[in-house]
Amino acid sequence: MREPAFWWQPGRGGLLSPLGGIYGAVAALRMRSQGRSVGVPVICLGNPTVGGAGKTPGALAVGHLLLAAHERLFFLSRGYGGRLSGPVRVDPAVHTAAAVGDEPLLLARLAPTIVARDRLAGAEAARRAGAGVIVMDDGFQNPALVKELAILLIDGRRGIGNGHMIPAGPLRAPLETQFSEANALVVIGQADGLSAVIARARRYNLAIFHGRLEPDRATVAALGGRKVLAFAGIGDPEKFFAALTDAGIAIGERAGFADHHRYTAAEAQALIARAEAANLVLLTTEKDLARISGERRLAALAARANALPVRLVIDEADSFRDMILRVLPRRVAKAPSSR
Repeated sequence: MREPAFWWQPGRGGLLSPLGGIYGAVAALRMRSQGRSVGVPVICLGNPTVGGAGKTPGALAVGHLLLAAHERLFFLSRGYGGRLSGPVRVDPAVHTAAAVGDEPLLLARLAPTIVARDRLAGAEAARRAGAGVIVMDDGFQNPALVKELAILLIDGRRGIGNGHMIPAGPLRAPLETQFSEANALVVIGQADGLSAVIARARRYNLAIFHGRLEPDRATVAALGGRKVLAFAGIGDPEKFFAALTDAGIAIGERAGFADHHRYTAAEAQALIARAEAANLVLLTTEKDLARISGERRLAALAARANALPVRLVIDEADSFRDMILRVLPRRVAKAPSSR
């Protein structure tokens, strides 16, 4: 299901704002509920709004920092779009996106990943499996778990839209409530229009970081300047298309779909036919390719499509790394034996 266009248009959505106020009040009350700790530090990345702003690249960036520090990292995800309620440990060689969702398949390439709709049960499963630290790529508004570090990510281009709450706008809860539960804010992309939002975040003592999604250079080079048919079923397909243009990739045609879109065989064949007719390379996101792969009816599209990996680069890299590592338990060196 696509988000209403008016959510991202300032001044729109006012007629639905009373309903948004009710939704926001319930969400705020829920977020203030007392969570439980499983004895393992939990780092959570979330969006204040509906729609993607880079949570999965953010979780992977945090994961790389933790692995570099030799931590026993586990990812925890709800597994949106998957049929398994979990807790289940993701095996990319066995599971498909239809079973566990697309994001967990990407996360599991880096570190052990647990999918669980019950976040507390999922965290306990990770702890029992040996996790020393848990990174969540969703669940910021879910109060079940105590979070040692909560990071909000905002797309600099779309911001918070019209500033209203669901169903009047894209906010998942009142912005002030979300800021009060967060420790840091990462603005991805140009932040020119977000000065007021950043100022509000500073009033809640949030650490402010700036980042960008950087396309994989080897993939861009491998295209050899050929034009592409770009397609994406993510929270904001236009962000993907803009990233391609910024990377110097020539887009011949584009096709945008709703977030976590489940492609049909007819859609797959139509994309292939369009690409062949115009001599275009099929290019999509890693999430989309993960969703397509393993589906027999989409095998032809999976074989022809290329994915463009992206990584989150934080401008204030040292400060961001220090913030992540501060939540870890201090390692106390054992005294040398006297024997």
